[in-house]
Amino acid sequence: MNRNKILSLLACCLMTVAAVAQNRVDTRVHIFDNNVRSLKVCLTSNMYIPPVLMMNGHDRLLVNFDYLDYDVHYLRYSVTHCNADWQPSQLIESEYVSGFNYADIEDYEQSEATYVHYYNYQFMLPNEDMEFLVSGNYLLSVYEQDDPSEILFQTRFSVCEGLVSVVPQVTSRTDVEYNNRFQQVSFDVRYKPSQIKDPYSELTCIVTQNSRDDNAVVVNRPTMVGVDHVTYEHNRDLIFPAGNEFRRFETVSAHNINMGVQSIRYYEPMYHAILMVDEPRNEMQYLYDQTQFGRFTIRNAEAYGENTLRADYMITHFTLNTFGKLNGGNVRLYGEFMNGLPESQSIMKYDASNGCYTADILLKQGAYNYMYLWVPDGTAVGQTSRIEGDHYETINEYMVKVYYRPMGERYDHLAGYGVTYSGR
Repeated sequence: MNRNKILSLLACCLMTVAAVAQNRVDTRVHIFDNNVRSLKVCLTSNMYIPPVLMMNGHDRLLVNFDYLDYDVHYLRYSVTHCNADWQPSQLIESEYVSGFNYADIEDYEQSEATYVHYYNYQFMLPNEDMEFLVSGNYLLSVYEQDDPSEILFQTRFSVCEGLVSVVPQVTSRTDVEYNNRFQQVSFDVRYKPSQIKDPYSELTCIVTQNSRDDNAVVVNRPTMVGVDHVTYEHNRDLIFPAGNEFRRFETVSAHNINMGVQSIRYYEPMYHAILMVDEPRNEMQYLYDQTQFGRFTIRNAEAYGENTLRADYMITHFTLNTFGKLNGGNVRLYGEFMNGLPESQSIMKYDASNGCYTADILLKQGAYNYMYLWVPDGTAVGQTSRIEGDHYETINEYMVKVYYRPMGERYDHLAGYGVTYSGR
């Protein structure tokens, strides 16, 4: 083959790769309407674990959010089935949901005695309007009933069929360091003999740390294969920086100083919560603190149980004192409460007058977990080492999802999943 033909083939390959990349659907959690706030997707049985439903189980998924407005909006939702990489699968709607693939949100109420007026919406899945026929990843979209083309927000959840058992473990005795800055994940996938014919080609495993998507790891090849199980261990890709415990603050009272709050003041037309000034912890000793691995809980201590409707909104002011500008990247505010918000809100602004990074976020009263990630230029992966520090003692939540696609199948089954915690 001459040089011109080789160059032509290379050009065709590059064009094909570019076309495939361009055709990818953005299925990340996104809030497209700035009036949508406090989006929470969790299991009804436990709001502090990842939102994975078991098929034919008794648990249900709760979707709860606010829409900031004086007027009610009539909303509807639908779902899209996705493969392990969160790209839409080849299934048609009738193959993955029963009935019609849309339903109206009928459970909504107006806020009570709040300066910021909103309607709270919630619904549960599955329900009599929508049941799931297959396992896998699902993208949920919410929109106005009379304008389905304008998506208010999209979010993710998964449905698991429990075909395999996943047993994850995590240790600080890693293949690169011993009890220092890293944690290493290993796991077994157990199944009935001959149930998985070719684990090398049929299984795809995805490992996440504290529900983060930016540093998720995809594993395709097991280390060992047995008759009724496969083992994934001593994989360098499954070594995670250990990070640090999440920081915490509470705004459960508008009239008292709460955890991590310097002051709460009212400036027309709403409350402002000024948090304590944070500093980098990368050179500090590790200090244990019990957290919820980045999650938040809505709560107004003065509402006598009516947290959903009587919790008010406050502009919450974050300040990170770095004693000067950090060059070569950005500081990103991370926590469940930031899911779906525009990058312009998560990337902190540098205030040269005081050498600090700041962010002002409209948040509902409650208890929050958060941390600061350093994102170097040219990458989307946040690092904990520069601001929070990495300590092997840190308690992190690791989830392993195992997807299964036998030969000839048109979609990725979520065959099983497991959750484990470091330091426990």
